[in-house]
Amino acid sequence: MKVFTSRTQKIGEKGEEICCEYLSKSGFYLIERNFTIPIGEIDIVAQKDDRIHFIEVKSIQCTNANVSYETLYNPAENFNAKKIQKFKKTMLAYIKKHGVSYETQIDLYVVYIDRQNKKHRIRRIENIT
Repeated sequence: MKVFTSRTQKIGEKGEEICCEYLSKSGFYLIERNFTIPIGEIDIVAQKDDRIHFIEVKSIQCTNANVSYETLYNPAENFNAKKIQKFKKTMLAYIKKHGVSYETQIDLYVVYIDRQNKKHRIRRIENIT
């Protein structure tokens, strides 16, 4: 498992943990976390039914997790076209390495972490192409 040291990395790690817990409760089977190769990284690889989900997690710590998504900085904007292309190359390398024969999709999970009440809120953006 990857070691996170900076404040930003620790927030990201917490967001990934929250996301994994959410996925498990939602019927996903977690296959792998932090698949890393020189091209890039995939935060979570999970399966539900006959589909493999390659998941990017973006996390942000905010004052109140109940604040509207629209009024906060949107970390999803960091998953831009260039990063998506890099993610796809990493995903294809994973598929080749592991002989994945299931349908696949890319999902983005944005985790808003309330630093005061230790609550969180998750926004899913599914099937990014």
